[in-house]
Amino acid sequence: MLLSGGDRTPDACAEIQEDLKGYELLNPMQREAVFCTEGPVLVLAGAGSGKTRVLTHRIAYLIEKKQVNPWNILAITFTNKAAGEMRERVDRQVEAGASSVWVSTFHSACVRILRRHIDFLGYETNFTIYDTDDQKTVMKQVYKAMNVNSKLYKEREVAGYISGAKNELITPSEYMRLAAGDAREQMVARIYEEYQKFLKKNNALDFDDLIMKTVELFRTQPEVLDYYQERFRYIMVDEYQDTNKAQFELVRLLASKYRNLCVVGDDDQSIYKFRGADIGNILNFEESFPGARVIKLEQNYRSTQNILDAANFVIRNNKGRKDKTLWTANGKGDPIVYRQFDQAYEEAEFIIRDILAKGCPFEECAVLYRTNAQSRMLEEQCISYNVPYRLVGGVNFYQRKEIKDILAYLKTISNGRDDLAVSRVVNVPKRGIGAASIGKVTVFASANDYSMYEAMCRAKVIPGLGKAADKIGKFTDLIEEFRIRMKEKDYTLHQLIRDILDETGYREELEQEGEVEAESRLENIDELINKAVSYWSGAKAPSLEEFLEEVALVADVDRLDPTEKRITLMTLHSAKGLEFENVYLSGLEDGLFPNYMTIYSDDPGDLEEERRLCYVGITRARKKLTITAARMRMIKGETRYSRVSRFVEEIPEELLKASRLEPRLSFKKMEAAANPYASGTGAGSTYSGNSFAKVTPPPQPAFGKTFTVQKAKNLDYQEGDRVTHIKFGAGTVEHIKDGPKDYEVTVNFDKSGVKKMFASFAKLERIQ
Repeated sequence: MLLSGGDRTPDACAEIQEDLKGYELLNPMQREAVFCTEGPVLVLAGAGSGKTRVLTHRIAYLIEKKQVNPWNILAITFTNKAAGEMRERVDRQVEAGASSVWVSTFHSACVRILRRHIDFLGYETNFTIYDTDDQKTVMKQVYKAMNVNSKLYKEREVAGYISGAKNELITPSEYMRLAAGDAREQMVARIYEEYQKFLKKNNALDFDDLIMKTVELFRTQPEVLDYYQERFRYIMVDEYQDTNKAQFELVRLLASKYRNLCVVGDDDQSIYKFRGADIGNILNFEESFPGARVIKLEQNYRSTQNILDAANFVIRNNKGRKDKTLWTANGKGDPIVYRQFDQAYEEAEFIIRDILAKGCPFEECAVLYRTNAQSRMLEEQCISYNVPYRLVGGVNFYQRKEIKDILAYLKTISNGRDDLAVSRVVNVPKRGIGAASIGKVTVFASANDYSMYEAMCRAKVIPGLGKAADKIGKFTDLIEEFRIRMKEKDYTLHQLIRDILDETGYREELEQEGEVEAESRLENIDELINKAVSYWSGAKAPSLEEFLEEVALVADVDRLDPTEKRITLMTLHSAKGLEFENVYLSGLEDGLFPNYMTIYSDDPGDLEEERRLCYVGITRARKKLTITAARMRMIKGETRYSRVSRFVEEIPEELLKASRLEPRLSFKKMEAAANPYASGTGAGSTYSGNSFAKVTPPPQPAFGKTFTVQKAKNLDYQEGDRVTHIKFGAGTVEHIKDGPKDYEVTVNFDKSGVKKMFASFAKLERIQ
């Protein structure tokens, strides 16, 4: 019985009043989502609109008012935590029979089904489920059996392809058919086939198999499918925007008989494409399930109207979405604060100082950023101001594996007596120096009172090392070469780190992985290089030893009392589903957020996903939202200039309280150094004092000013010449690249290091 419609009889009105008992606290649209129980229903639940309340009340309504048997209800969500929370709320809401309702994740539901019926597919019901480590072991054995070159076909990369294929319900034979004419893809198909044979032989499934095999079971065994269609006459799916093709097909098959399917989700919060999520599942729901009713939950119970208006204005620029507008009864609230800084470290310092100045409880403060590497400056500022913090979805910057690896190299170069550092990197990346060889070195070192490194320098006299002695010798030769370079006058710490990455093969090994995780590790190493550049240019007498000491002091966060309440530092992806009173969105610059890959992607959906990520970030805030950006940010050890993010420009000026710190450089000088091609689409912005004014010209260069680029016929300097720059001072021209619109000049400045810039804006003058 719905709350909308035509004229009603007295009996119908009485029935409505009976239905309302216990549901009076729901708003009208929530009640409609609860009471609309028959047929396919899409509940578009905007951020903070109370979707979990709707789901639990809907289950209660089905049992208590519609007399549906609890065991005929299936509620699916994505994580064990979400399933546990829903289970608790259902138990509280439903007086009797709640335990018979299936509340589970996709994977756990499929395990229960396969435990009973997988014998139809030729497996035994006591199958083993392989985790990620088990998968790695299987891949190694498959590679060995097939004699696959792991340098050409990285195990983790191929495992990712196989996982993606299973999420798309592509079998090994179908993969081979699709790979026709592509030798590399055909090899992946053969590995996929052997991998599946190995699993079958061992009566094992990986996590992707759990859903794929259940779909296969339903497709090939109609009587099994019919049993579960009868069992689950009412199906509810949470976070529907995050489903992939296999999950969609599983739900479609189960719901195809009675069609009582209710999915709840928000297309504007679909941010997991890289995990296989298909936003088309929610956008095309009405086509997949004809006659579906669409109910929008637009009332937000979390944020102020100013915050919601900002989110609405940003997300409406996406074309691939369902139209909805968030609103709240919470009041207008404070304007959104926007601060732009000259330098990224000023941005980080401001955020931590502002948290202290506001006096907001630490646990109600969150700083969100696009990439893990951005946490480094924030962590250092937290420690500098003695502000307790926690990292969500990550570890302390200096505790990340790749950072500890590079620091271990630096420690070995600085002090060969650090056995822990030497042991960490002697076979990183892999040099064929096994544990047995390390053990022999350790015994020799102990017997002769040597450090580990000193013993390695004498590898040729260590009994039983054999060929490993030469491999260890190459490692120590490399360390000694780095030590010699560090004694050179003009050799810098950041040059040393780059040389370590290149000459040890560490960078190459990460690049060959070709995965998102590997890219993140390289970004973190680039951030360490940024740290090294900043230290080297700012220290009075820079040295490797002093740098390691400074890092050690910053990295020592164990002294923080674990019982203290802390601010939260996290990536935007990690923030989904959370909320805080006081939120900071940092690094809102074109090229960083959105990142360059999405800006220049051939697929417009990539940029739209970045915008959805921004929407998620904005809607995490309850009362206060601060957006920050930096004009200059060090990336890969080089200073780069960026314009404000297009997402900021999509927020109307009346919602913003915009200001900036007094710049260290005049705006005119900033123009001269800016990259004219660092522009995006959409409105630009100009700044005057503390005001923020919107302009709507064609695509703008950095900082919203319009420049006319006039390429010089020739330059009055050439490679090798000494030149001077208005900010960076004197330097030597290393390279000049003749581009279509301007000359790109690379200059090694005496104090600021190597920088790339365009000649028309750099205004370099030759030193006579």
